[in-house]
Amino acid sequence: MVAVAVRRSILDRYFKITERGSSVSREIRGGFVTFFTMAYIIVLNPIILGGALDVDGKSLGSFSAIAAGTALVAGVLTILMGVVANYPLALATGLGLNAFVAFGVASQMTWADAMGLVVIEGLMILALVLTGFRTAVFHAVPRELKIAISVGIGLFIALIGFVDAGFVRRTGVGPVPVQLGTNGFLNGWPVLIFAIGLIITITLYVKKVKGAILISIVLTTIIAIVVEMLVKIGPQVSGDKINPVGWSLNVPKLPDTIVSMPEFGTLGQFSLLGSFSSVGVVTALLLVFTLMLADFFDTMGTMTAIGAEAGLLQKDGTPPNTTKILIVDSLAAVAGGAGGVSSNTAYIESASGVGEGARTGLASVVTGVLFLLSIVFAPLVNVIPSEAAVPALVLVGFLMMQQVSGIDWRNQEVAIPAFLTIVLMPFTYSISVGIGAGFMSYVLIKSVRGKAKQVHPLLWVVAGSFAVYFAIDPIRTLLA
Repeated sequence: MVAVAVRRSILDRYFKITERGSSVSREIRGGFVTFFTMAYIIVLNPIILGGALDVDGKSLGSFSAIAAGTALVAGVLTILMGVVANYPLALATGLGLNAFVAFGVASQMTWADAMGLVVIEGLMILALVLTGFRTAVFHAVPRELKIAISVGIGLFIALIGFVDAGFVRRTGVGPVPVQLGTNGFLNGWPVLIFAIGLIITITLYVKKVKGAILISIVLTTIIAIVVEMLVKIGPQVSGDKINPVGWSLNVPKLPDTIVSMPEFGTLGQFSLLGSFSSVGVVTALLLVFTLMLADFFDTMGTMTAIGAEAGLLQKDGTPPNTTKILIVDSLAAVAGGAGGVSSNTAYIESASGVGEGARTGLASVVTGVLFLLSIVFAPLVNVIPSEAAVPALVLVGFLMMQQVSGIDWRNQEVAIPAFLTIVLMPFTYSISVGIGAGFMSYVLIKSVRGKAKQVHPLLWVVAGSFAVYFAIDPIRTLLA
């Protein structure tokens, strides 16, 4: 009993549990809730990264390997956040960031080169944090454009979800690029499974059920397994055969095993500077900046929101141990790239654990340990069809879309750039195009209105870089 009391006392002193008005049991409970709220990333990250091909037509790796790598990096870095920063904040592969890496970066280079860019992005953010330059960067981009980037990524994620489910498809002919299902109709059981999954997801979310996304994925997968057993649908592509109403990625079926030795085929699969030779210095730097911008500002907003929810913000509105939080988050980006699972970042889902009483880093340690324990269950990912998982993308898109109310739509100087940022991301299937259009139009409007001096020098540099990026092909032709 004495030893237990001493251990609890050490925990209490180290994590300042009593000082923050919490208890060990509340921290443990909060850690569990946070894990079950965001554990869907173990499923979704392999769906997003595993379903994309690089410029050579190669995949990142098997779904189980990506799932294992995702859980490993998330577990280690979340524990580090708890121990070093003592903050109830969990980290994992960032949604939106992984979509950008999969569809905006890897499509131009190899997976190893793409993950190398993620490592560089994390190192650059770490440098910004350690030098204090983060404040200058934070204030360089107008608040409305930061919001627009998040909203645009949300719409992009939602579109990916609808397309992967077969709910939205290319027409292939005529002036209309996309349509509802096949020939304007929803065909096939997989699309119905997606619709059922979306209904379950929305229902559980609005009912404020803890772990709504994860529960929805599990329930929808069970329904999909039953349907496949009865109807024998099969995959969309099998050799030379095409089945337009088949399962788009995984065919749901009962696994041969539930627990197995994990494979970590993605770990260390990165090339630090390979991208600069494959796509050129300008393009590579623009891609790094895009990753850095989304990652850096997302973390700033998330940690502040969590601090406000937990009542931990200091008088100046910043969380305690801000620098330590940002350092760990920067290392998470580096670790995500080195682990081959895309940049890891702070998760707003941590608020669910805070809602259960979490106030310290002990909750993060609990969440991290649960991520590590989940590694041996990675083979279960192969059971889950994308149609059961992508409803979560639609919901996440909605959650990110909610921020749009923070944009002053009456102020044309920020409203037009914000609009272009938001709509061009899904319309061009490119996050970087949306950001570039937003920055360039912001600088243009400020200039023609005689307010060029109000534009931060960094934005001039970025807007000029994007101008080169958009005109790179004509420039190459001219130089040739």
